[in-house]
Amino acid sequence: MKFHTRKWVKPEDLNPNGTLFGGRLLQWIDEELGIYAIIQLEIPKTVTKFMSEIDFVSSAKQGDIIEIGIDVVKFGKTSITLTCEVRNKLTHKTIIEIDKIIMVSLDENGVPTQHGKTEKEYVKDRLKKQ
Repeated sequence: MKFHTRKWVKPEDLNPNGTLFGGRLLQWIDEELGIYAIIQLEIPKTVTKFMSEIDFVSSAKQGDIIEIGIDVVKFGKTSITLTCEVRNKLTHKTIIEIDKIIMVSLDENGVPTQHGKTEKEYVKDRLKKQ
């Protein structure tokens, strides 16, 4: 799994317990998943369809740096299935795990559309093809 994004936990990200608010973390995750899926599928209208059980393993506190890891599980005709782990950058302790996230590509009318992708690609490899 590659860890793509880092976030610094600030006071506005905390819940009443003084730890990272779960909703804020899910917002960060959903945004990162969207960006990742759009880059992989090369279709700008790609949205979250499904997230499996979300398991908060530990918490983060103010000042912690977290990192979001994403990996491809499989490609469907109109979708990409991903897995995600968030961990503390310094301790590598897992904060949250999500086993299955399905992102779906949409056409201009909001209808699922085929993307034609079958394997993970990196931008550097696409640039070589041009």
